[in-house]
Amino acid sequence: MDIINLPENLFEGNHNSLELQIANYEVYKNASKNKINLNKNVISFLLDGQKDIHFSNDIVSINDTQSLLVSSGNFLMTELVGTSSYRCLLFFFSQKNINDFLLKHSPQFNQNKPTITAPYFLIEKDNFIVHYINSLKHSFGLHKTISQKILELKFEEIMLYLANKYGQPFFAYLNSLLTSERELSFKKVIEKNLYTNLNIEEVAFLCNMSASTFKRKFISIYQESPGKWFQQTRLNKARELLLNNKATPSEIYMEFGYDSLSNFSTAFKNEFGYSPKHTNTV
Repeated sequence: MDIINLPENLFEGNHNSLELQIANYEVYKNASKNKINLNKNVISFLLDGQKDIHFSNDIVSINDTQSLLVSSGNFLMTELVGTSSYRCLLFFFSQKNINDFLLKHSPQFNQNKPTITAPYFLIEKDNFIVHYINSLKHSFGLHKTISQKILELKFEEIMLYLANKYGQPFFAYLNSLLTSERELSFKKVIEKNLYTNLNIEEVAFLCNMSASTFKRKFISIYQESPGKWFQQTRLNKARELLLNNKATPSEIYMEFGYDSLSNFSTAFKNEFGYSPKHTNTV
């Protein structure tokens, strides 16, 4: 099963560099346990259907009477079609957006930052939230470029409303999101060096960690050893290049961290059951 990277897979080009992003998402058949790599926080306003999310330490289900604020990270997601489709409006936001909001507004709520460790915050829909969703959909149009300044105002609007509605538990959740900043930085280093010839020790060095600390951190996030995960991911990419005739085995083995064509061919065959030079004949 392929990993779905969000919000990257929903946008193209320069849109992925924006801190605030809105996407209208709709599918017409059920999707079970998709692997999601969420690289930003998101408010998912469910419009039709049911969403089930399996986190590493929790499971939550919502229907179209609810919405969900989800922190960045990995999880499994099942989408179930409602009356005609599965539809949701997604509002992505960065750690900086949270930090700016807390600096500006948390003093007026006199909150004492109680500890919350849940990866999500459940939001019950009401008339205000329904109106808010409609204002995003109808006023701006989701296929047009929306000014970041306008999105900043819309982000502040919904955050202020949720803060007033839920009080200290909501602020506690927002504060807990800031603690995941290091994890997000860690994942960015992994992604930047995914298709390079660096070994585990070298990637650990770039993360300012010892090899043993790096391995523990890696397993806690990806639920798999770094050696196995890197090898499988790189070999899948190598197979894609070979299938599309974009390279030959002798041209790419070093790029994927192998010191000889023989070692690359052995690992490739162990993973897929055939030699890389026979990829296009399978």
